[in-house]
Amino acid sequence: MPVTGRPREFDRDAALHAAMLVFWRKGFLATSMNDLCEAMGIRSPSLYAAFGSKESLYIEAVQRYNAGARSLIWDHIKDGPTVRESVRKVLLAAADVLSGDAGNPSGCMVNLATVGYEGLGAVAQAVEEARLGGLKALRSGIKRAVAGGELPRSTNVDRLSRFYLGVIQGMAIQGHDGATRADLAGIAEAAMLAWPATS
Repeated sequence: MPVTGRPREFDRDAALHAAMLVFWRKGFLATSMNDLCEAMGIRSPSLYAAFGSKESLYIEAVQRYNAGARSLIWDHIKDGPTVRESVRKVLLAAADVLSGDAGNPSGCMVNLATVGYEGLGAVAQAVEEARLGGLKALRSGIKRAVAGGELPRSTNVDRLSRFYLGVIQGMAIQGHDGATRADLAGIAEAAMLAWPATS
């Protein structure tokens, strides 16, 4: 269907990125519409026309954040010569991102989001789905390690996957609270000592 009427006077992708950074720094509940409009460089009618609501904008921002996290962190699960090295790369990539050294806010937008969001079902679901993406990536790698003989068949895949996800979630909190990239990389290297022996 052709679009009629006056074209929007802003870059929707740039506006979404700006909104994502505000939500990342402040969280959904603490972010006001004024915060968003100011960061995005638009007025509220344009925000509603482009995104529908604050909730819809947040869900899009979470999806954008998650796509970036997948590229920067979780895709490393396929990178190493071994799955162990791949998991190490995931943890070290997380240290880069969560420390804020890349110029973005520190911590993790989805792991630092308020748990529950009572009364905001779609928002809570978007956050939960984003968190599960990391767990699925770790499970896929660890299953591959078991199938290829790198890990014993007795390995509890879910438990080990949740352990390394928990490490990253803890790194997110510490990064938000000021831990440096070196601090977080140290956590990553310590966590790799828990990788099960093959025999």
